[in-house]
Amino acid sequence: MTRSRLAPGTGIVTVPGGAPVLRTSGGEFLRIDTGGVTGEDLVRRLAGEGTPGEGASDEGAYAAELARLVEAFEAAGHALSTPPRPPLAGRIVHVLGDPVLTAPVARCAGAEGAEVHRITPDGVAELARAAPGDGAEGRVAVVWCLDSPVPDGLWDTADRLPGRRIAWLRCHREGAHSWIEPLAAAPGDVTSRHIRLRRLAATAAHRELAAYWAGHRTPDTGPHPTEASAALIAALLTTDLIAWAEAEAEAEAEAEAGDGEGVGAGTSRAAVVPVRRRLRRIDLRDLTLTEHPVLPVPDVAPLPAPTAVRTRAGAGTAEARP
Repeated sequence: MTRSRLAPGTGIVTVPGGAPVLRTSGGEFLRIDTGGVTGEDLVRRLAGEGTPGEGASDEGAYAAELARLVEAFEAAGHALSTPPRPPLAGRIVHVLGDPVLTAPVARCAGAEGAEVHRITPDGVAELARAAPGDGAEGRVAVVWCLDSPVPDGLWDTADRLPGRRIAWLRCHREGAHSWIEPLAAAPGDVTSRHIRLRRLAATAAHRELAAYWAGHRTPDTGPHPTEASAALIAALLTTDLIAWAEAEAEAEAEAEAGDGEGVGAGTSRAAVVPVRRRLRRIDLRDLTLTEHPVLPVPDVAPLPAPTAVRTRAGAGTAEARP
């Protein structure tokens, strides 16, 4: 019999004088009908204690009934036959930017199973230029963290990464506020260019904000991220990466099952749509977090070219504009 362990967040509660109760990962308490199996044996098996065939209670029909109970727990998602896989296992995460932020991001992503690499802006440009089909699609992410405003044009090349199905995640600081922009992982997602256009359109001080971004400002006075605020930013970025990886895994499973083309990176019904449409701002003075929904900016169709028409009244021509 395969040894099984309880799924993360679940547990068995033994009420004195009563039958064991399952506490689910969501905090619900469910009564367990153990049938002819003792509660002690079920708890031992789900907790991974003992070995198959240990004692007389593991033999014959009793062992088969115990196995059916364990399989029912596994089918309901309350027990796992193998240890859970880290959520970022099999994903490559490239990080670059200011070390005060990239160091905790690298630690957090690595702790969740990602293969973390340092990269340069030139390396990001190579990823954006690489030919499709090289295996990067849906498996690679780039995280760029700045402890300053974003200089004009710095992220233009990286904005092409979602077109390659490479996840593109970024954050930057403006004065006392750090901004975490939505993760982009597929064509049509929100890029840094879209964020700038949306923010300019949302403020009456658009000329001043544009000048601030362009560097027409006094020297920076901080506050810079502290160990606590940097840890918070890194945790939030890692959460976005996990949501992206889960969406990719879901899409791959659906494609293998023949249920369609898959939902695509970042379109999970549960958590990933907010990730792709969520702009977050952290006040570094008190670690207050606010979230703002944001949509991509559609491309504007070019104006039609003027057409020349000849008039009978004179020898010249007149231009007619639609």
